[in-house]
Amino acid sequence: MLTVFLLSPASCAGTRAQLLIKSQTSPLTARLTNGGAPLGEVFTFMSSLYFRGKLAYATRFGRAFVITPGRGLLPADVLIRVDDLRKMATVPVDETEPAFREPLVRDATALHRGLAPDDRVVLLGSVATDKYVGPLLDVFGDRLLFPATFAGRGDMSRGGLLLRCARTGTPLDCVPVRGAVRHGPKPPKLPPPA
Repeated sequence: MLTVFLLSPASCAGTRAQLLIKSQTSPLTARLTNGGAPLGEVFTFMSSLYFRGKLAYATRFGRAFVITPGRGLLPADVLIRVDDLRKMATVPVDETEPAFREPLVRDATALHRGLAPDDRVVLLGSVATDKYVGPLLDVFGDRLLFPATFAGRGDMSRGGLLLRCARTGTPLDCVPVRGAVRHGPKPPKLPPPA
């Protein structure tokens, strides 16, 4: 049984993305400008703890694809250049935006066709809104899962939890998105790591 993780994107139009695009001194910007840099590394810089946690968890327990604005699903190790990042920054992450939705549905459909019956698809991202959930449910239906403990947690809490689970080798219990409680009370803070 394979678990495929779909990682929600970092904000390509946010402050850290613009810093990366405009920097004259960043080694990561130099790589983006020249041969390219891995998508996962770029999004980790832009989103910090949350994306780093998603990527570490996904690579520990399965295969990772990143939801990208305007580019659909891409492997985390694919090289992108600064022009790719600029283009992604122009596409709103919104289920009603065709430039976002159509490539996502195209790639999710291709992925779905290649899955074995017992393979799992887990969204590592917010399930509180439909910006990713809507298009992905249309393709995967009841196969689309998410970590149950995500409900009510903020980005930093989810990122810390995922990093901790990746380090200890402890998988999270996942439940189908359809019909799940997607908004919940804020859970207690994570205890300090052992």
